[in-house]
Amino acid sequence: MPEPGSKSYDKHRARGRKDQERSGHTDAQEANEAAKREMERDPRWRPSGPRTERGRGPKSERPGNE
Repeated sequence: MPEPGSKSYDKHRARGRKDQERSGHTDAQEANEAAKREMERDPRWRPSGPRTERGRGPKSERPGNE
């Protein structure tokens, strides 16, 4: 599954941004945000979160550790 920051994710977002610009979004930032929102709707492109224990943060700050 492609993650934000990966090459395939960035290429897909760039294509979406170009499509948004062609469809009438004049501001590049607005087109980028619209492309990002469109990708977040598709579960294939949605970020899945940290894959390792270390990625979840310090043990004392993890949810569920009281």
